[in-house]
Amino acid sequence: MPEISRFYGIVIQMYYGDHAPPHFHVSYNGLTAKFKIETLSWLDEQIPLRARALVEEWAKLHQKELLQAFRMAASLKVPQKIDPLP
Repeated sequence: MPEISRFYGIVIQMYYGDHAPPHFHVSYNGLTAKFKIETLSWLDEQIPLRARALVEEWAKLHQKELLQAFRMAASLKVPQKIDPLP
């Protein structure tokens, strides 16, 4: 599963050949969650509130890039890396 970005201990990944809706996978401190790109909402949210807020902030900044990365990964192509939060 390609890693798209990493910041503050949060790892953002996408699966090759993944299904709709466009989303990414979040790992933080041994916990995982999925985030829906088009609506900027959680499909599940098993990570702490502070980490969720950071992911939401990052996703808003990079929504277009995330949609492109999802299309690439869904097509079995290597998605581009996306800058982390500063």
